[in-house]
Amino acid sequence: MKKELLPKVGRYAFMAEPFRCDFSNHLFVGHLGNSMLNAADFHSNDRDYGMSYLNKIHRTWVLSRLVIEMEEMPVAYEKFDIETWVEGVMRFFTSRNFAVKSPDDGKVYGYGRSVWALIDTETRQPADIFEVQGGLISEYVETDKPCPIDKPGRVKMGKDAALVRTIDTYYNDVDVNGHINSVKYIEHVLDLFDLDWYRQHRLKRFEVAYVAEAHQGDRLSLWKEQTGVDEYCVRITRDDDTKQEIVRCLMKFVKD
Repeated sequence: MKKELLPKVGRYAFMAEPFRCDFSNHLFVGHLGNSMLNAADFHSNDRDYGMSYLNKIHRTWVLSRLVIEMEEMPVAYEKFDIETWVEGVMRFFTSRNFAVKSPDDGKVYGYGRSVWALIDTETRQPADIFEVQGGLISEYVETDKPCPIDKPGRVKMGKDAALVRTIDTYYNDVDVNGHINSVKYIEHVLDLFDLDWYRQHRLKRFEVAYVAEAHQGDRLSLWKEQTGVDEYCVRITRDDDTKQEIVRCLMKFVKD
């Protein structure tokens, strides 16, 4: 007997816990990113193509692209909901969107877009999404719900990017997939700007492309370049002879 399908859009409740907020009493962007990834995990697990099932067949989802664009951030103790839905599916990639809303009045704080790849956990190579549960994810594609922010683009950087920091990686940087956590990169990049900057600017859009995996013990270099008015790009590379690019980010700030 075929299992009854759940709604295509999932909605999950969160709270801006005070110790996950910054000096301005607003939720850290990194913690909002974690909440989005948790919502994605809840949504996919509820629908039987998430990590709980995938781990049994040596598959996993890895984040390839993430965009967070916010008009306002929740403040300490404020409750917020994250809606999430799958916008499209290809053989090796799927796109998933997010909406961050107030549970009380429906106010929209902002939106997110993401692209995920399915990989084989043993070979670390791409795996066919349509082979999972007979392509069940296709039954959950929602194309009518709007996500009114730009899709991830190609983050362009020139040769003028300056090396601004080199960091080591440790136990707390590693996630369940055994590589450096996606949100840890966001935190390291946002740490390149000091408190005085954040007293005068608000991060409106953060875009990140995950190019390659890094692991505990890897030393990483962060390169920063200003690409517009209150717009910056950061590239993270492996600090060794390869100089392999790991992550590339775009940040757009607005004056507070």
